[in-house]
Amino acid sequence: MTSTPREITRRQMIRRVGLTALVAVPAAGLLSSCATSGDTAAPSTAPSAAATSATNPFGVKADAPLEVVIFKGGYSDEYATQSHEPLYKAEFPKATIKHQGIQTISQTLTPRFASGDVPDVVNNSGTDNLDAGALIGAGQLLDLTPLFEAPSIDDPSKKVKDTLVPGTIESGLGGDPAKPYTLNYVYTAYGLWYDAKLFEKNGWTAPKTFEEFKTFAEAAKAKNIVPFAYAGKNASYYAYWMILISAAKIGGNEVLVNIDNLADNAWNHDAVKQAAAAWAEIGKYMDKSYEGLIHTEVQTQQNQGKIALYPSGSWLESEQSKDTPAGFEYAIAPTPSVTAADQMPYEAIRAAAGEGYVVPSKGKNATGGLEYLRVMLSKPAAKAFTEKTKSLTVVVGATEGLTLSPGLTSVVAAQNGAGQNVVTYSLFETWYKELETELRKQTNALMFGRISADEFASKMQAAADKTKADSSISKQSRSV
Repeated sequence: MTSTPREITRRQMIRRVGLTALVAVPAAGLLSSCATSGDTAAPSTAPSAAATSATNPFGVKADAPLEVVIFKGGYSDEYATQSHEPLYKAEFPKATIKHQGIQTISQTLTPRFASGDVPDVVNNSGTDNLDAGALIGAGQLLDLTPLFEAPSIDDPSKKVKDTLVPGTIESGLGGDPAKPYTLNYVYTAYGLWYDAKLFEKNGWTAPKTFEEFKTFAEAAKAKNIVPFAYAGKNASYYAYWMILISAAKIGGNEVLVNIDNLADNAWNHDAVKQAAAAWAEIGKYMDKSYEGLIHTEVQTQQNQGKIALYPSGSWLESEQSKDTPAGFEYAIAPTPSVTAADQMPYEAIRAAAGEGYVVPSKGKNATGGLEYLRVMLSKPAAKAFTEKTKSLTVVVGATEGLTLSPGLTSVVAAQNGAGQNVVTYSLFETWYKELETELRKQTNALMFGRISADEFASKMQAAADKTKADSSISKQSRSV
């Protein structure tokens, strides 16, 4: 029987274009200090590289072309073309930059990784992102340790790593032993987004417990407003983020660390089941039509006053900027507490570095790729990104002097309210793409009433066990 596109998994597709066959092949790279994971040999220094210096720590050749691929999603790609790339050109005026802004990252680039014709910088984001775990296992990505150890552009007496918010480097770890292969650039808060003006008009406050959530849902329904909704067609991960955040609030961050590590029965933990059950109750307030909608359709409905609470990250305000009507004011609320015994308070939020950027090891100008990331981590570049996208970066002090939008002001307030009560990031999403794809499927099944919370946990545990038992999948781990 001929496989249809729906029946072809990401791993099968990678195998068909020959990417997994590259695992045994040493990656040809440009930096002797950029070792890859496992037994793969460290990339060698390119003979055409320039001499290193304090201002050119990677030895970028002055006239070497640079190819940059940016995911053209919620942040668009104008921050790159109008800010980051001009700053790179200011350093290397003889260099030409080939820019591509796309949404189909994996579809476009997987064949190029298989052939060895890769860009120098990739913003690996979006629904169709590359399988970072497979690329790391194949020696296709540079270890970014030299970037973080390099002098900062703003203050050469400091290393780049000393200019970043805590947890930035750790959020991009991969391989075994774990090394930083991804620069997560955007400091993102995740929670429930709403129109502060709509809530003020109706005398509503964001619910702090799930009991309050259900009471609020009835009040919103009485106003012909959908209490909560998400897009099941392409963004069910927005909903599973909420489930995982709630699980961490109930049982602590260890719950999520164990899920990442494929620990036995991690998905069957009571905290996961309780979180899934709580969100399934909220799912009953959604019309089943939302399973067939994409994120922008649901977000537009919220802008029209038809939806009260929407799960997302702090890119939402920027993504909707062209469609947000006058008088609509974005604000974020933490996920409600599930039980009185939750280990984390209501104020706890998931705030983490996200929006990953990688440097392919076989790029023609991988040293330029590293320098491009170093430019991105300068205050001028980070400030320009925030001005353009209304989103924070991981660069400390980059918002000084900026007037923040209502949504971003709300994010800062939420982060201040959370203090040290921060829900950890999840790495299985990029380590094990087929497991993540299964989670999207089971989240929709849970939220639209086809399975129970216990069935959700059981099905996800079976998927995790299958991943753990598959010797063709490189296993990774974290300790914090």
